[in-house]
Amino acid sequence: MARRSDQRREAVFALYQHDLTGRPLEDTLPKDAAVFTRALAQAALARQPEFDGLISAHAEGWTLQRIAPLERSIMRVSLLEMLHPADVPAERPIPPEGAIDEAVETAKAYCGAEAPRFVNGVLAAILRTSGEKEPPASSRKGTEPPGEVPR
Repeated sequence: MARRSDQRREAVFALYQHDLTGRPLEDTLPKDAAVFTRALAQAALARQPEFDGLISAHAEGWTLQRIAPLERSIMRVSLLEMLHPADVPAERPIPPEGAIDEAVETAKAYCGAEAPRFVNGVLAAILRTSGEKEPPASSRKGTEPPGEVPR
């Protein structure tokens, strides 16, 4: 049986391929994917609108479209484990900080040099505010200052 870290990465890669190609998620998952991998990928995809809203609200100065697809997929899987542990088929869910660590390690292994810090910053900001009510869109931080081009 593969380690949970490896299964998380398989879920991330399946979501990434789905995001890039538009192919059905089932076609992007390995045929022998573990139940854990399938559940992570399916639940993260089902909650994608929620997660993308959170990422957009907390990625200061970045639009969702400007964030690399692999980084978005990494954060979506992490957010599932952080915010919806009941959707994850595990006897003992990983703590939110552990989910962030897993995301950062995946970003270190597969993304650019700045990605781990970026992923950590966005996920940590979401974790800090996860118990708070989201402010109205007009008062959210992270909007680009006038005249600046989003990164």
